[in-house]
Amino acid sequence: MIVSALGCRPLLTTVYKNAKSSGNLFTLCAECGSCWQILACGKLPKGRFSCTNMPSVPWLEVLFVFLFSGVRPSHPLQEVHVSRETIGKISAASKMMQCSAAVDILFLIDGSHSVGKGSFERSKHFAIMVCDALDINPERVRVGAIQFSSAPHLEFPLDSFSSQQEVKAKIKRMVFKGGRTETGLALKYLLRRGFPGGRNASVPQILIVITDGRSQGHVAVPTKQLKERGVTIFAVGVRFPRWEELHRLASEPREQHVLMAEQVEDATNGLLSTLSKSAVCTVASPDCKVQPHPCERKTLETVRELVGSVLCWRGSRRSDAVLAALCPFSSWKRVFITHPATCYRTTCPDPCDSQPCQNGGTCVPEGLDRYHCLCPPAFGVGANCAPKLSVECRIDVLFLLASSAGTTPEGFLRAKAFVKRFVQASLSEDSRARVGVARYSGELAVAVPVGEYQDVPDLLRSLDGVPFSGGATLTGSALRRAAELGFGSAARTGQDRPRRVLVLLTESPSQDEVAGPARHARARELLLLAVGTEAVRAELEELTGSPERVLVYAGPQDLFRRVPELREKLCSRPQPGCRTQSLDLLFMLDASASVGPENFAQMQSFVRSCMLQFEVNPDVTQVGLVVYGSQVQTAFGLDAHLTRAAVLRAMSQAPYLGGAGSAGTALLHVYDKVMTVQRGARPGVPKAVVVLTGGMGTEDAAVPVQKLRNNGISVLVVGVGPVLREALRRLAGPRDALIHVATYADLRYHQDTLIHWICGEAKRPVSLCKPSPCLHEGTCVLQNGSYRCECQDGWQGPHCGNRSLRGDAPKARGSRREPAGGQ
Repeated sequence: MIVSALGCRPLLTTVYKNAKSSGNLFTLCAECGSCWQILACGKLPKGRFSCTNMPSVPWLEVLFVFLFSGVRPSHPLQEVHVSRETIGKISAASKMMQCSAAVDILFLIDGSHSVGKGSFERSKHFAIMVCDALDINPERVRVGAIQFSSAPHLEFPLDSFSSQQEVKAKIKRMVFKGGRTETGLALKYLLRRGFPGGRNASVPQILIVITDGRSQGHVAVPTKQLKERGVTIFAVGVRFPRWEELHRLASEPREQHVLMAEQVEDATNGLLSTLSKSAVCTVASPDCKVQPHPCERKTLETVRELVGSVLCWRGSRRSDAVLAALCPFSSWKRVFITHPATCYRTTCPDPCDSQPCQNGGTCVPEGLDRYHCLCPPAFGVGANCAPKLSVECRIDVLFLLASSAGTTPEGFLRAKAFVKRFVQASLSEDSRARVGVARYSGELAVAVPVGEYQDVPDLLRSLDGVPFSGGATLTGSALRRAAELGFGSAARTGQDRPRRVLVLLTESPSQDEVAGPARHARARELLLLAVGTEAVRAELEELTGSPERVLVYAGPQDLFRRVPELREKLCSRPQPGCRTQSLDLLFMLDASASVGPENFAQMQSFVRSCMLQFEVNPDVTQVGLVVYGSQVQTAFGLDAHLTRAAVLRAMSQAPYLGGAGSAGTALLHVYDKVMTVQRGARPGVPKAVVVLTGGMGTEDAAVPVQKLRNNGISVLVVGVGPVLREALRRLAGPRDALIHVATYADLRYHQDTLIHWICGEAKRPVSLCKPSPCLHEGTCVLQNGSYRCECQDGWQGPHCGNRSLRGDAPKARGSRREPAGGQ
């Protein structure tokens, strides 16, 4: 006989041959289980075979049931169709229900092969979960268990144990027996002997049958007789239950007495909910109640479908010939057949029903009267997601929202939602911040001038009414007009005027020039901040004058996470200088022809302005300057000038060199001839190098800058120009030590950012041996919070700076040194 998979790739082919005639060929399909053909073969003379199609032999069905018997459904076989919140309430209620009346409960657990060991363990787990709600006591709830398969087996009678822990431990120790599913025999056993160890009819008797409903005997008559004796029967399904047999077993009303053990919390709730109607069980809270819910039960069935015909071979009356013919063949598959039903479950109200979490927070219940809120970004983690902190600084903010076709209506709605979230999270009655809103496309429209709303709800209502306009994206024009008109009556003068900030929100590149209008806005003492996508990052950095003033988001939820960050930027003001921190600070200026003398002068002016924030003296801050172009030149070393006035004069006299500059060569010069002990650098003092460049000639700088960083020297790159070159990004290093400036005239807007970085580096921990204070290849050794130098032959002294005399020891040891600068 041949079993063939037609049109499929064979996975396994096995041939069994005997001495007389034919063989059996079994081919399993690797692609599917639905393209089989059965052929009966007899051996003919000269090695030929005669095959007859056998599409309906009975063992084919057996074969397919065997092949699919291990199939597990991908979803439960009983589903309660309610919301996720209600499912949670059902689960919580099952843990709060208790049964404490006098009642005998007997578990009749199916231990047959059709259930299997895995489902048998799940049946035990369900029984244990039910026991958790039972007040097991000889005077109240008694529990017993019988395992049945080919014959019933008493695991323990109802009067064996007097505590919940003993009963649960005994159920856990039950051993799977296997055998046939003789449910009828088990029921007749109870009819003959009653509930073993029970109190007979003096207390209610409850029988919980846990089975897959595939009895190999009749159950209708013994089931009816047990019910006539007053026994309440729950039928609980496992694995792939036969719901019709479970309904025959269960007491009336059947919908309330048929459950599914593998959804253990739902089944426990259903059982206890039914028992609560007879006052056997109660719930901790009187507000809990049993409610009907729509549910669906499923049965896994094997069905056969005629697929079509295929060419096969039939034997003929002639012994030496075969005939070709079309033979039908079928596919077999497992399908779920659904049975709509109603499930009765207990639910209890929880504190989240009143929706206590504000501002979009998610309420998570913790029992009957406690909860906590999962709050969105920018809101507090307290009970109700109230605003975390109001903006405390005195500030006027104008939000400028792109409303052009490039932004799209969805992007405009996101921007409005962001402003609403900011207002809800940051403004309160005592807030010192005032907010306005404007939109733009081809023209600017101020919807809410700064400070002209009455309260926060009034502002939110005004935001809801701001319409999308579409049209061109003229960001530059909008900036200029917003700087002049957007702050309305809030534009006070003198000491009475608060800090003014313009916050741009856009997802679309501008169709006009933005650098000039941005300079115009900054000249009016406006702080420019921007919020946008990665696609417009470069333009927003040029517009604001700094990457530090741009907030980039990847999606709607990521946008809302920027609210706290925006609030920090609105009120943060870098502390001027770090006057008490010791620091060796070096500026390295690009003086090449690509920069030009005028731009070099603006660099000098910027560095001199920064120096006003530092206390220059040998014990606090030392400052040096290197310029590079056609050559590299140390304008003055770290220890050349002892006062700030002297440093300022020397900076003004730094030469412009012209020519082609190499940042890599200049950085090597700094490494070898400036940031060394013999040239004035102090051991144990933080060291920082600030490189100001137009970006040309930086291709060879990656390796030298890494040498400096490896030697404990921080390096910050200030790149000037409308385009941020890739070489500058590499130069910035993994810590992204980079400030990008659109033009040399805009350097002054980045002074706070630069000083903030320098002061941060001044507070970093340093190694006394980086850079090494030892000269002439001496080795620096850390020791007890200090260091010493181990000198090479021929050198001696604290830093190996003195030649040793003849006859001295071949290697002199340097003395311990304390770090300079009070470190």
